[in-house]
Amino acid sequence: MALYAFNRREDDTLPQAESELMFSIGKSYELYHYLLLLVIDIADIAGEKIDQALQKRMPTREDLNPRRRFVDNAVIDQIRKNKSLIEYISSKKLSWVNNSHIPRLLYNRMIAWEVYDEYMKSETNSYQTDKKFIIRMVTELFAASEDLSSNLEEQSIYWNDDMEYIAAMLEKTLKKFKADSGENTSLMPLYKNEEDADFVKILFRKAILHSEKCSELIDKNTTNWEVERIALMDILVMQLAITEILEFPEIPVKVTLNEYIEIAKYYCTSKSSTFVNGILDNIVKEFREAGLFNKSGRGLVGEKYPD
Repeated sequence: MALYAFNRREDDTLPQAESELMFSIGKSYELYHYLLLLVIDIADIAGEKIDQALQKRMPTREDLNPRRRFVDNAVIDQIRKNKSLIEYISSKKLSWVNNSHIPRLLYNRMIAWEVYDEYMKSETNSYQTDKKFIIRMVTELFAASEDLSSNLEEQSIYWNDDMEYIAAMLEKTLKKFKADSGENTSLMPLYKNEEDADFVKILFRKAILHSEKCSELIDKNTTNWEVERIALMDILVMQLAITEILEFPEIPVKVTLNEYIEIAKYYCTSKSSTFVNGILDNIVKEFREAGLFNKSGRGLVGEKYPD
């Protein structure tokens, strides 16, 4: 999307585009923490409901014997006490206070959710059961909420298509939680390492600098289509794929092709993945015949080089 924005704005420079890309990645990381905070806020609402029911002048038997499994969920307690989350939220001043209707809407959706009802009634009371429910809450309840999606778009233009990806990242994080890891449970870092951070910058920069070369390759390998008639997003997906193949010898060609075909399915038209796959296959074949790329290390997987 950063590459698309760069191509749509005539006054944009490479440093400005890189800065925008880095900022957008930072916003995605912010959303990752913001959704963890949302889990806590929903649990707080559930606790408030129990307290309010107990304070009734004539509480019912159900009011006096509330189901506390969700409120006492061990994973929520870990999230609440997590040092990394507390530090990040404090530094970014993240809060749902100005959008408090969202946690309440999601709480109401949750208590009417059959998955929640099954969890609350289950005879199995374990850490794994608690974790499984929170994972489903994030990946299913949050992901399916149009109210949440619309609100996130209103809060930041950088969050208009991040929900599915961030939910997947949260699932990976929560699966690593253990009953005895407590407040020091690791959250996902912004980048795995320096190499990961450099990859983003180099791929983006090289894709822009080599855009004309990539367009020529695409045009040459497109039958009955001029490059001007191909959808911009299709071109940009192929541009990134070509750049990755040429500039990153440690990444197998098959991995690159699979990744960008999936990206085409998400960002382009319904027929784009087949179209993109066909053109990239032709370009890779041309590269191999001309010896234009040399893979090394893990990048050798799937390649045949003479002894």
